[in-house]
Amino acid sequence: MTVRHGFFVFSAALLALLALWSASWPPAAWLFIVLIPVIAVGIHDMVQRHHTILRLYPVIGHFRYVFESVRKEIQQYFVESDIDGRPVAREFRALVYQRAKGDRDTRPFGTVFDVYRDGCEWINHSLVPKQITDLDPRIVFGDKNCKQPYAASPLNISAMSFGALSKNAIMALNKGAKMGGFFHNTGEGGLSPYHLKHGGDIVWQIGTAYFGCRTPEGGFDAEKFEKSANLPVVKMIEIKLSQGAKPGHGGILPAAKLTQEIAAIRHVPMGQDVVSPAAHSAFDSPLGLLQFVARLRDLSGSKPVGFKLCIGSKAEFLAICKAMLESGITPDFITIDGAEGGTGAAPIELTNSVGTPLRDALVFVNRALIGVGLRKQIRLIASGKALSAFHVIRLLALGADTVNSARAMMFALGCVQSRSCNTDKCPTGVATQDPARYKALDVEHKGKRVCNYQRTMVENLLDVLAAAGLEKLEDLQPRHINHRVGGTVVRNYDEMYPAIPVGCLLEESTVPAHWRSDWAMANANGW
Repeated sequence: MTVRHGFFVFSAALLALLALWSASWPPAAWLFIVLIPVIAVGIHDMVQRHHTILRLYPVIGHFRYVFESVRKEIQQYFVESDIDGRPVAREFRALVYQRAKGDRDTRPFGTVFDVYRDGCEWINHSLVPKQITDLDPRIVFGDKNCKQPYAASPLNISAMSFGALSKNAIMALNKGAKMGGFFHNTGEGGLSPYHLKHGGDIVWQIGTAYFGCRTPEGGFDAEKFEKSANLPVVKMIEIKLSQGAKPGHGGILPAAKLTQEIAAIRHVPMGQDVVSPAAHSAFDSPLGLLQFVARLRDLSGSKPVGFKLCIGSKAEFLAICKAMLESGITPDFITIDGAEGGTGAAPIELTNSVGTPLRDALVFVNRALIGVGLRKQIRLIASGKALSAFHVIRLLALGADTVNSARAMMFALGCVQSRSCNTDKCPTGVATQDPARYKALDVEHKGKRVCNYQRTMVENLLDVLAAAGLEKLEDLQPRHINHRVGGTVVRNYDEMYPAIPVGCLLEESTVPAHWRSDWAMANANGW
């Protein structure tokens, strides 16, 4: 019998003994020993604001925290897949919770991971660690093309729409962004009043359905876009081409979560699933995409504009690179969404088996821009299951300038991964439109938790950077990250992902052999 089985057997036996013992109690004993304390606890649970689960499930919700209290002792028996797809303890989710709550996040007895397993990764420290003085590093977007460039934090809130998330969750995320000085991506669901209420920096995502700037027929409405894009809190514009959780498929908002308010914001009818088109109608070619980028930049008052995609066909992305060279138009940033990204609703085949994983995609996009000589003009944002500072560091080492996180920010709000996002039954008020549920999520408290998590992540990011003997985020290179290939064979990222010469794709004679086929297929005038 395992520790887990023994724990539950003991609990069941204890409850049985209590039941037998209490059978002989007089009515007065039941009143003072059971009923009054339970009512008092229930009232306290309903009025407190720190725990959404207790507000939604008074009294009985405490069982969740009882089980959580013994998690450390039995967590080795409760395993799930971490960001690398290997069975490990729920260490990273616990890490996010602790940092969001402001609890101590140090660990006794060393690592919980097998450092000799294949795929294990680490960064080497230095015998001469640095003292980092810039404790609020910033990465400037749009300094080449824009009159209104934006200085971003290394870690920001990834795209999550109002509709997929509740209004209280959106307000808490934005309040956290305002408190911490980082940006909040709206997701493709449009720019709602709840994104604007607390004044946090906004990246407005424009998806294939053009929610928030949509004509009655479902096309792009330039007048509506210009009005919202020029709001002071809107710092950047992101055109969504595809997302990692369901690449090649439009966004989905189940009818169960569609309220009259959301329908009005998105300009869609009630009573049916809201499914975005798989592709844009405002353009149909790489050149058209870049012309749309330039148009949005002009309409927004010259703010940074970029696009987001999950990498599929390499030739299609190289076609965009050729279009950049041909038109002279470049985006201010590109967001690379990994196939491991999450969503509230998607067909399982698309979630599990379509799209390029983030690290492979990031390496490819970075190398492609180097190959066409445009890397210094374009910022790269990486998005896909970054929960710890080391996850962020290895993405920066592979070429990202900043990182977006969705899952960790939801954990900071209190998400327990009940996987009921698509049913409108979220037990923590995060991913539901049920007022009885989302009103239990306290915006002020959860906003502070989001801010705490992001701030602590940046602090730990700089701690690791200093331990490695580096002074700035830009100093991180692929060679700093080590990967156990198998057995005793260890390679660093520089060896695993060989660099290509700057500008090598510009001349046919210098195109690397393993790039030639995709480069030849790429066409700036069509996908």
